[in-house]
Amino acid sequence: MSVPSTMKMPMLPDEGSLSRYLSEIRKFPMLEPDEEFMLAKAWREHGDADAAHRLVTSHLRLVAKIAMGYRGYGLPVSELISEGNVGMMQAVKRFEPDKGFRLATYAMWWIRAAIQEYILRSWSLVKMGTTAAQKKLFFNLRRLKGKLQALEEGDLHPDTVKVIAHKLAVPEADVVSMNRRLAAPDHSLNAPLRIDGDGEWQDWLVDDSPSQETVLADREEMSIRRNLLTQAMGGLTDRERDILQRRRLEEEPVTLEDLSQEYGISRERVRQIEVRAFEKLQKAMRNAARHQVVPVEGATA
Repeated sequence: MSVPSTMKMPMLPDEGSLSRYLSEIRKFPMLEPDEEFMLAKAWREHGDADAAHRLVTSHLRLVAKIAMGYRGYGLPVSELISEGNVGMMQAVKRFEPDKGFRLATYAMWWIRAAIQEYILRSWSLVKMGTTAAQKKLFFNLRRLKGKLQALEEGDLHPDTVKVIAHKLAVPEADVVSMNRRLAAPDHSLNAPLRIDGDGEWQDWLVDDSPSQETVLADREEMSIRRNLLTQAMGGLTDRERDILQRRRLEEEPVTLEDLSQEYGISRERVRQIEVRAFEKLQKAMRNAARHQVVPVEGATA
């Protein structure tokens, strides 16, 4: 079961008419929880394309809002929104309403993942990061440099490198390397080795790209991990899920103080709930992996 490719969506504009698109998507009404649940059930159990369309279009404003947060990478906002919409459709495809949480909470991960993967593919000719830690560094280095007022050109001060490395839990060498990479322009691989000679830089490159088997295995492993996480999140209470999501799964974690005021409990109690929820999540994912309770990709409900 897949979201229909013919689903009618608002036309994405060029940069000059972005406001028109944002105005158009505001016309799609937000869904009440019960209505969202019934639409999600209709899509998941009966393949109702109209229900899937309403689920996607009612969240286009969420996609646009998230995409706006990635404007600092020099890519057209319309392209970021387009990629985010793809992530939104993937979220609808995999959403399980019986888990008890709202579609927006689940979809945020898919939207961000789609946009970030597009940025990593498009921002530079050279692949920017291959591990989760490197991607985290890529998408947070500018923000942290801004907070530390370290916006000067050239290498970062060693103290600044140490602070950023500590905050992102990455080696200091990775911070230095990524900062230099973000500051350096791309060079064409078709450039000649010498002015008066034949041959190009690309002639000396070793093809170290992964095989198709490796790519497929990595993709399947990522899919399995996402499914395990979704299953495990469904075993938490609403409060545990909300606190864990906002403390550990968002780019800008909410403070203990803010959550304590929102829930009317102490900061220590919020911390205890966060730790307990994380432990429950880990245990549930280990148990699910041990018993291989993983839905087959593409299976219908």
